[in-house]
Amino acid sequence: MSRGSRRTAMACFLILAPLAVGPAACGSAERPQDAAPYDATAHVSLNAGEDGRAADPDKPLEITARDGSRITDVRAVDAAGRRLEGGLTADGSRWRSDTPPAGAMRYTVVVSTERGDGSQGRRTAELTTRPATGGKRLEVDLGPDNGTYGVGQPITAELSRPVGDARQRAIVERALTVESSPAVEGSWRWMDDRTLHYRPRSYWPAHATVEVRGSLEGVWIRNGLRGGKTEPVRIRTGDRVEAVVDIDDTKMTVRRNGEAVRSIPVTTGKPGFRTREGVKVVLGRQAAVRMTGTSIGIPAGSAESYDLDVQWAVQLTDSGEFVHAAPWSAAHHGRDNVSHGCTGMSTENARWFFDNVRQGDIVRHVGGDGPRMPAFGNGLGDWNLSWEQWREGSALS
Repeated sequence: MSRGSRRTAMACFLILAPLAVGPAACGSAERPQDAAPYDATAHVSLNAGEDGRAADPDKPLEITARDGSRITDVRAVDAAGRRLEGGLTADGSRWRSDTPPAGAMRYTVVVSTERGDGSQGRRTAELTTRPATGGKRLEVDLGPDNGTYGVGQPITAELSRPVGDARQRAIVERALTVESSPAVEGSWRWMDDRTLHYRPRSYWPAHATVEVRGSLEGVWIRNGLRGGKTEPVRIRTGDRVEAVVDIDDTKMTVRRNGEAVRSIPVTTGKPGFRTREGVKVVLGRQAAVRMTGTSIGIPAGSAESYDLDVQWAVQLTDSGEFVHAAPWSAAHHGRDNVSHGCTGMSTENARWFFDNVRQGDIVRHVGGDGPRMPAFGNGLGDWNLSWEQWREGSALS
C-alpha cells in the first residue's frame, strides 16, 4: 500500500470509529431496576405494628407481599443494633423471623421488593414490642474480672441456665461480642451447656485492650427463656511472658516479649507422677500454701505421703500442679525429676518467678513422657487445641 493509501485508510478508520458508538448507546436506556426504588408500602404488610399498637414479643414477625410483588430482602434491626434473623419462602411471598423479637424494644424494618417488570421497591417501617412478661432469664457472667492479665488468658462466659440446643447456642453466642485493640481473629467455643471460652487464633498481643459485651437482654432464646442483663468486661494484657520447661533437660527458660531473661534449674514429676506436657495458663499465685499428698490421691501414711508448707507457689491446674520453691530437693534441681508432678526450684528462683508472672501468663512443658494437658476440665488448657479444632466448638462455625 502506498503512503497515500495508508493515509486514506487511516482517515476512514478515524471517521468510522466514532460511528460504532451509536448502536451501543441504544443499549444504555434506563432499565426498571436502575430507577430509584418505588414506595412499596402498599405492596407488603406486617403482622405487627400496622395499627400503631405495640407488637407481641412472643410471636415471630411475619411480612407478606401482595399485588404481584415479591420480597427480595428484609433487614429488621432493634435499637441495640441486633438483627432479627429470618427466612424467605422460595417464591418471595413471605418472610418470617426465626425467633420472636426482643421485648420492650423498638425495631426498624426495611423490606426490599421486586415487581414482575424488574422494578425495585422498598418499605421502611418502625414498630415497638411490648415488654416480655413471665418466663425465666438467662444471665451471663463474663470473666475474668477487669484488670491486667497475661497474653494466654481466655475470656469466659458462665450461663445461669444450661443451653444445649445448637440453634439456641447460636442465639447466645451471636449476642456475645469481643473486640480487641489491636484487632485479632478469635472465636467462642462451648465447653459445656453452661460455659463458653473465647480465645484468639494465637495468643493475645502484648499490651492489648480487650472489651467484652453481651446484648442478650430481652432476646428470645426458647419458650419460657429470654436473655437477661450482662455486665461488660474490659481487660488489658501485659508483656508476653512465656516459660518453657524442658522436662528431660530439667530446665526452665523464661522469655519476656521473645527475649530469654532467665534460665532456671528445675525438677518435675518422677515416674508414676509425671508432669503433664502441653500449654498451661497461670491460674493464680499464693505466697504460702500447704500441700498434702492426700489432695492428689496419695493415702496418708504411705511411702509417698507428704505434708509441706510451700512458698512462692504459682498454680497451673485445678488438680494442684504448681511451680514453687522446693528447697528439700535442691540436690536434684537441673539433674533429676523427683517431684509428685509440680515444677520445683530453689527458693530464690521461685521468688523471682512468682514476682515476674501474673494470671494469664503461659507455662509450657515439653519433652518427657508424661500425659498430655487436657484442653478442658483441669484449669485452662485451651491452647492445646489447634485453631481448627477450637473453632469446631463454636455454634456459629
